[in-house]
Formats: sequence, structure tokens, C-alpha cells
Amino acid sequence: MSDPSSSGRADLIFRGATLFDGSGDPARPADVAVVGDRIGAVGDLGAMAADTEIDAAGKALAPGFIDVHTHDDRYLLSHPDVPAKASQGVTTVVVGNCGVSVSPFVREGLPPPPFDLLVDTEEHCFRSTGDYFDRLDKSPAALNSLTLIGHTTLRYNAMDDLGRTATDKEIDVMRGLMTEALEAGAVGMSSGLFYPPAKAATTDEVAAVAETLGPVDAVYTAHIRDEAADVIEAIEEAAEIARRGGVQLVISHHKTTGAANFGRTRETLPLIEELMGKQRVTLDVYPYIASSTVLLPDNAVAASKVLVTWCTKRPDVAGRDLDEIAAELGLDRGAAAEALLPAGAVYFQMDEEDVQRVIAFPKSMIGSDGLPSDSHPHPRLWGTFPRVLGHYARDLGIVTMEDAVRSMTGLPAKEFGLADRGLVQPGYYADLVLFDPETVIDRADFQNPMQPAGGIDRVLVNGEPVWQAGQATGARPGRAIRLQETARGGG
Repeated sequence: MSDPSSSGRADLIFRGATLFDGSGDPARPADVAVVGDRIGAVGDLGAMAADTEIDAAGKALAPGFIDVHTHDDRYLLSHPDVPAKASQGVTTVVVGNCGVSVSPFVREGLPPPPFDLLVDTEEHCFRSTGDYFDRLDKSPAALNSLTLIGHTTLRYNAMDDLGRTATDKEIDVMRGLMTEALEAGAVGMSSGLFYPPAKAATTDEVAAVAETLGPVDAVYTAHIRDEAADVIEAIEEAAEIARRGGVQLVISHHKTTGAANFGRTRETLPLIEELMGKQRVTLDVYPYIASSTVLLPDNAVAASKVLVTWCTKRPDVAGRDLDEIAAELGLDRGAAAEALLPAGAVYFQMDEEDVQRVIAFPKSMIGSDGLPSDSHPHPRLWGTFPRVLGHYARDLGIVTMEDAVRSMTGLPAKEFGLADRGLVQPGYYADLVLFDPETVIDRADFQNPMQPAGGIDRVLVNGEPVWQAGQATGARPGRAIRLQETARGGG
């Protein structure tokens, strides 16, 4: 299709939308034309015709949402319609977070927890990041993706004992694998120093691997070592790793956990803002007071409430309260958790005021951190983005709708170097979501966590509709975006 500025015709036009363009600027009425996989024109397009015209009066049109914190590595392949995300208006996901990724796996065997967040057979492990990209290219998903490489994944490939720090030789192996992954298109590295397979890693070890990121301006995302009593020290460690690597830091799912730490975002956010004045730092957040990961007995004892999300030994307990299960077994909560392993859990351990404080922080991005492999997942998997828009922006007013949209579009696009996504303007890719600002809301909850959101009208990825009329269209126009295609990687 030719340029609509010369032909006066487009493939698709949204008429009379209230445009939230992703910049944070005030919403405005506008028509938006789509030509091929790009946005052709924005404004008063009354003189332009299109093959398909959509009456968007009373609806909000925004850039497709960018979920910066996911574990969708395998989900993109096993469920290529990616319904948990497309139904929310998400058009791009960042996979490989918290130190675990599905590539590279040059070592034989099935890795230990927390890899069971992603993989349960060796078929889910890719020998190289290039192999993973090849699979995504040959079997595209509905959504775009960016890929991070897990530091814990690198440790597993380089070491025979994850309970100790790495030797110089093992660090060299990790650096080599990371370099190969970057050359294949990975956009950075994630770490999860909180988890047992990475706890023994020193700051020096992680920084040495992070040094491979600096020359290509990749990113470093950190599930920090502690989000409870030592949260300040853990943030400072992550910042040091990023400084020594010469790389941008993304603090993952920022929070302070445990009743003794309620309110401590009053300390952490000023620290993060201070760091932002010295180095490149950003953060993401999900809009819930409960977290979710593998079942860890120590975490289970500390939380106010625990729900089991999956269990290999007892699939029947998924979705149930751990205290009820413990009572049936005649055990205390910690012993019951031990008896159920391996398993996953939701932990109620944050304060609502802290959650709101981080969401309202102007430089916070939104990330779901959902776990699609869980049989009874945390509702954030299906509800994160509509919850921010409907509950926190519209109903509570802790952020404006413009700022909420920016936190999930223009801001993450800038931070991850997506120079032609994240805004609604001519020449950008046509990743778009049409929603009703009066009714958009999350419907997923802790009892019924796999419910599509309300108020999401339709979703386009690279100009093609992937979600409309409450269901996936079956189109799979998503692209595996390489570092080299971004503004960060020399694209």
C-alpha cells in the first residue's frame, strides 16, 4: 500500500478516537491510519479513505503495551496466540527475567528450581540463543518479543556446583556464552541473586559477566538479592554491578516485602532517584500486594498468606491456601511447604501503600511478572495492565491515564531502545490497543486468575489484529526483535 499522504488511502483507519499517544501528553481526539505494518497518519483524516474503518468514538487508542518483565519464553511457542497478554493490550514482551532463560543450554540435564518456572523437560531448553530466535522466526507468535539471558542460566552451564562462587575460568565461560547470545540478538542479561542457584554469586562475578554488555549498550535487569531487611544494600549492589559493567540497570518488580519493611519504599525510591542522577537506572512494578515464584519454605513462613499455584506431587492442591493443606497434613506451614516441593506459590507480603507509591513514581515501568506455566497462576498474568488503567488510574487517581499509558508504552520503548515503537505517530510500527477508558478493568483474581480483562476492544501488532471481540484472531504477526534492530544495539 502506498503512502496515504499521496494516495489518500490506508488499510485501516480508527475514526474519532481519544488518543493517548504514549508520550504522557494530554489525550486528544484524532484519527489514526494504518498502512501495512506502520502508522501512516495521525490527525483529522476526514479526506482519507481506508479498506477498513473503525468507529472509535468514546474509546481510547494507545500504543500497544510493552510488558517489560515476563517469563513468557516458552509461552510464546506453546501458546502462540499469547492470550494472557494479548487480551490485556500487550503487544511486546521482554522474556528471560529473574536470572532464568530458556537459552543457552549447552549442558545436558534438567536444571534445578527456579528453572521450573520456565522448563519441565529438556525439550524446552535451547542450546543457543540463535536457536531460540530461529524457532520464534519459524513459528511466530502473535506478539513481539525481546530476549534477556539469565545469569543463573549461564551459571548452570559453566559450573558443576551452584552453591559456590564461580572461578575465573567459569566466569570466562559465562562471558563467552553471554557474548554469543548478544551477537545472536539478546538485548541484555538478567540476574536473580535472591534464588538459591545464584545466592553464592558475588558482586564481582556478576559484574564480570555484565562487562560483556557495555560495549553493545545492552541492559542489565536485576531481581535484587533481598527485597526485605537488606533491600537498600541489595539496590546498591545492583547499581554497582551496572556501573562496573558500563550498562543500564533495570530494577525488577520493585517492592519491599514483609511486615517489618512496610513503608520502606519511602527510603528505596529516593535512593533510586539519587542513583538515577549518577547512572542509567530504571525500574518496573506490578500492581498487587502479593508476589509469586517457586514455593520456598522460608518465604512461606514469612508471608501473611500463601496460595499454592502448582505442585508436581499433588496437582490437586493448586489454588489452595497452604495453611489449609498444612492442617490436613498435620504439619506447620514450613514443613507442609517442604512436603509439597517442587511447587509454586503466591505470597501475600507487601503493603498497598508501598505498591501505590511505586506505581506513582514517574519513572516506573509496568511489568506483569506472570508465570504462564502455573496451573493456578497469580492474576497478574492476565490482569496487570487493565488493573493499572482501571483501578489505579481511573478509580483511585494515583496516576493520570496519560501517565499510566506512558509507563507501559513510551517509557519502556525508550528504556529498551525501541525507537519505532511505544508512541502513536507516523512511521512507527502499528502496535495499537483500542480500549474503553470507562470500563477497562482486570477481571482475573486470586480465585479465578485466568480471566480476560474487560474493556479491551481490539489489539493490533505490526498492523494486524491479534485480539478482538474478546478472543484471539489467530494472526501471528509478532517479531523476535534483536538487539541489533534497536537503538541500543547500533540499529
